[in-house]
Amino acid sequence: MDEVELTIPETVVDLLPADGENAARDMERAVAGFERHVNATIETADDEAEVAAEVMDVVEHLQARIETYDEFVPELRAWGQSPAYAIAWRDLYADLVRQLTSHEGLADRLEQEGNRRLVDDGIRLKDLKD
Repeated sequence: MDEVELTIPETVVDLLPADGENAARDMERAVAGFERHVNATIETADDEAEVAAEVMDVVEHLQARIETYDEFVPELRAWGQSPAYAIAWRDLYADLVRQLTSHEGLADRLEQEGNRRLVDDGIRLKDLKD
């Protein structure tokens, strides 16, 4: 499986306020960390199913972060503060999910892993109802 190369879209950087250099550096470090983690998994995993399971954990983590930052937006506006950073981080995480789930070597395996988890969760929920 080919290594993953994650990038920060220019549109996300454009969302940052003029004084957002620190946030841009933080984003670069975060993206590099996710990329290192995914590539280390690809390199050391025994098979593609193991890679898919670990990368799906990363995708789920990113999706949780998207939800968190999305919830910050109206809260910040209600307090009269700019939600620019929350929007930028939310959009960055959404784009990283897109990059991972559309990666040529991962896309099919991630879809299978996501379906497996969905079925597994459904079966467990069904068992709780009885």
